[in-house]
Amino acid sequence: MNQAQLAVLRYGELVLKGKNRHRFEKTVFEQVKRGLRPFPAIRFEREFGRIMLHLNGVPYEDVLPPLKRVFGLASISPVVSTELELERIQEAAASMMEALTPQPDTFKVTVRRVNKSFPHDSQAMNRLVGGAVLRALPELKVDVHRPDTELKVELREEAAWLYCRVDQGAGGFPLGSNGRAALMLSGGIDSPVAGYLAMRQGLKVEAVHFHSYPYTSEQSQQKVRDLVRRLAPYGGSVKLHMVPFTEVQTRIHQAYSQNLLITLLRRAMFRITEKLAEAGGAGAIVTGESLGQVASQTLASMDAIGRAVQMPVLRPLICMEKKEIIKIAEMIDTFHISILPHEDCCTLFLPPSPSTNPNLNVIHSIERNMPWLEEAIEDAVLRTETTWIEAGDERFDRFDAFF
Repeated sequence: MNQAQLAVLRYGELVLKGKNRHRFEKTVFEQVKRGLRPFPAIRFEREFGRIMLHLNGVPYEDVLPPLKRVFGLASISPVVSTELELERIQEAAASMMEALTPQPDTFKVTVRRVNKSFPHDSQAMNRLVGGAVLRALPELKVDVHRPDTELKVELREEAAWLYCRVDQGAGGFPLGSNGRAALMLSGGIDSPVAGYLAMRQGLKVEAVHFHSYPYTSEQSQQKVRDLVRRLAPYGGSVKLHMVPFTEVQTRIHQAYSQNLLITLLRRAMFRITEKLAEAGGAGAIVTGESLGQVASQTLASMDAIGRAVQMPVLRPLICMEKKEIIKIAEMIDTFHISILPHEDCCTLFLPPSPSTNPNLNVIHSIERNMPWLEEAIEDAVLRTETTWIEAGDERFDRFDAFF
């Protein structure tokens, strides 16, 4: 089969619904163009419900990986273009079906006649093209209801387009179409997956990481940057806030070191994240919490911790099993980074028996005995360092403090 000259990109059904359809399509189109910047030869053509790429010699397999990271695309197909003549179309169809690996048992042909001047109508072309395929591959059978492969032919003004391969897209909503959120990003397995799922639902995320240098190493911070670099291709760029949590964590531990310590620390983290989120125009906090995994992720613990903020807290993994989370982590290429043995601040000062059913009144009483806490939180926000990590960027060339 000849190399594909084009690729057809189909929007997801959710993108096409409602009054926001044009805005959604524009957002997806811009993300496609961003992802394909390394291929300047490609020409873009927009149609209702899809985007056509004129590859101009660029191999389809080269453009597929970045396209599969664009949220809002349901599927992608390589397209072969041929002359608008019956014999050429039949030859291309037979060649395309012969090249399929593995060979299907059944197929159907679906012809769309955009060019109404073509001498054969769609139904006649279904039979004529299908007959040519059967002559070339007599072991094949036609199944018009549930075929293994559907060969699609578009009769356009200047050429005929043929395709039968369908590669799954990322799906979801276009990036940023549902607002912005702050992702609480640890160095573990769960939070990068939560960030990916949040972006898939149309949220533009910025990451917030808490470090306790010098108790935690520079390697642990680099680990988080590497995780963000894996998420950046899905988001175009991701803002990363590195929060110095050492003083807050140490002072809370000095004031209280019993079974509610983790709850108190997590509440302080949530407050800092909320302030950073509000300053960046985000409307929610995203966490990697999964119900019952650790002491701070029981229903009672999450309730007590979440009440520290007014902003909505989104937990994409809340009812997922660990094996499901790991599968996604492997797919988005964060798992091997997450399991590197670099400590994070959550591993420090762990009480021997953390509370799984914290009492909110007791928590409020303990926090009232820390009159310095709000000032320490504000100081941590002011000393937060922020970087912008671009997709495919190995450098951190924009670096400043958060104000």
